[in-house]
Amino acid sequence: MEERTTYRVEGRGPAFDEKEAGGHSHSLTIANRERVHITGVVGVDSFDDEEVNLETEMGLLSIRGEELQIKQLDLEKGQFAVEGYINALQYATPRQRGARQPRSRSFLERLLR
Repeated sequence: MEERTTYRVEGRGPAFDEKEAGGHSHSLTIANRERVHITGVVGVDSFDDEEVNLETEMGLLSIRGEELQIKQLDLEKGQFAVEGYINALQYATPRQRGARQPRSRSFLERLLR
């Protein structure tokens, strides 16, 4: 029988009040170090088979691993999923409590323009 370990982290976006935040929240689920599902994704800054850099409601997130493949990307719903062997997840900026600053266009938005 395959052992399944799931880790889940949840939090509110930069504005703690759901009405101010537009109802957005951020969650991160890891299954067996092989699949990561994230909500509250605002944009994808860069990606390759060893690293994915995301902008989330809680700050910049870097996912490092091996043979990473994006399986789901829906920026309207803020959902993202990646598969591969996950080595590390790291937030680059601390969570902010103030109003969110306008963001520049993401790598994918510039690429698919």
